Amino acid sequence: MVNHDEVIRRHELTDQEWELLTPLIPRAATGRPRVEDRQVINGMVYKIRTGISWRDLPECYGPWKTVYTRFRRYALDGVFARALQHIQAEADEAGDIDWLVQIDSTIVRAHQHAAATGRKRGLHHQGEPDDHALGRSRGGLTTKVHLACDGKGRPLAILVTPGQRHDGICARPLLERIRVPRTGPGRPRCRPDQVVADKAYSSRGFRSYLRKRGIACTVPEKNDQQRHRLSRGRNGGRPTAFDRETYRRRNVIERCFNRLKSFRGIATRYEKTAASYEAAVTLASFLLWARSV
Repeated sequence: MVNHDEVIRRHELTDQEWELLTPLIPRAATGRPRVEDRQVINGMVYKIRTGISWRDLPECYGPWKTVYTRFRRYALDGVFARALQHIQAEADEAGDIDWLVQIDSTIVRAHQHAAATGRKRGLHHQGEPDDHALGRSRGGLTTKVHLACDGKGRPLAILVTPGQRHDGICARPLLERIRVPRTGPGRPRCRPDQVVADKAYSSRGFRSYLRKRGIACTVPEKNDQQRHRLSRGRNGGRPTAFDRETYRRRNVIERCFNRLKSFRGIATRYEKTAASYEAAVTLASFLLWARSV
């Protein structure tokens, strides 16, 4: 028989992961004693790992409302985003980040519970997009997760949009979210050495943007763009540079998506607000980093 306690512990933070996260968790200076931080965060990780409802959290993590309220507060305060930046900064200081950055996106189906956002009632959420990053595509209500990862398949930046949003539109804002702080003096590193992407990102505007920032790129040219360039003869310009060997490494970001989607709460969106879902993806990304350093 399967031991229920062993199943629960399998989804909890290891001592190494908790040691990396604990300095970044806000602590209340005053007030009544509260449920231990590690216990509550283990509840958050368990929820994201299994995709269960907040109300169905095992009692060992404390009252479900406490776990949910603290998760929501951390999401709005950017606690998990700062934790992800912190572990990236430590890796960059050790020279452990491969700055051959790859970008892509994946579609996530939204559960019917995620659609009950109160949009029709005109409820307003601070900093929340009106559409809650929910859109309609062939599969129904969906969310799209745009991701930039390093050459070792670890997330550097995350952007959540409605499912029908085109990848090319989100390329610039996604890259501008890459911000790896320095552990000492100096500005954060925001510029990759090179960007690898598929044909969805092949546009004159995006290539021009990368040139202005001094970023090399490996992006295949679309067939219609090739035909248009060739039809113009000399006025069409030279073919874009394309390194097939470098492009073969693009499977790294697909493997990164697979690891993120091993979290059932990421593979299907249950969160009602974009801020909560993005925080869940960010926490999962932090765990991927913690297991690689």
